[in-house]
Amino acid sequence: MDVKMREFMDGDEAAFRELNEAWIKKMFAMEAKDEATFADPRKKILEPGGRILLAEADGAVVGCCALVAMGPDEYEVAKMSVAEDLRGAGIGRKVLQGIIDLARRIGAKRLYLESSSKLKNAVHLYEALGFQHLPPERIVPSPYARADVYMEMAL
Repeated sequence: MDVKMREFMDGDEAAFRELNEAWIKKMFAMEAKDEATFADPRKKILEPGGRILLAEADGAVVGCCALVAMGPDEYEVAKMSVAEDLRGAGIGRKVLQGIIDLARRIGAKRLYLESSSKLKNAVHLYEALGFQHLPPERIVPSPYARADVYMEMAL
């Protein structure tokens, strides 16, 4: 499968929402912050200085990940998803590596992410690509009930 990475464009809102809603609803529940982000990703992610990267195969969006601006040179890696029927094909690794590379190109010095211990494959992928677990004293409470894994990467 030929997977190409590209940045978010007008018209990608539905695919971004559908990819993320699928895993969130299957494993957890949609939360207020999810709803706000998916209602207007341009306003919630892009306009404040973030980016959204999409994986496309055969004209369809099959994966995504966002960089959410947190502060000067710091971004949260968020809303990462791969179409369920394509998981295990290496698309998640391409998406995550693509978002790390994009972060470097835009001058990020630190990446942060929140995940869940229920998402073992995702946590393993984050570790494999160089994210480190935050020590308990550096964890800031998350607005997401599902978050219990906190990681960062210095760039």
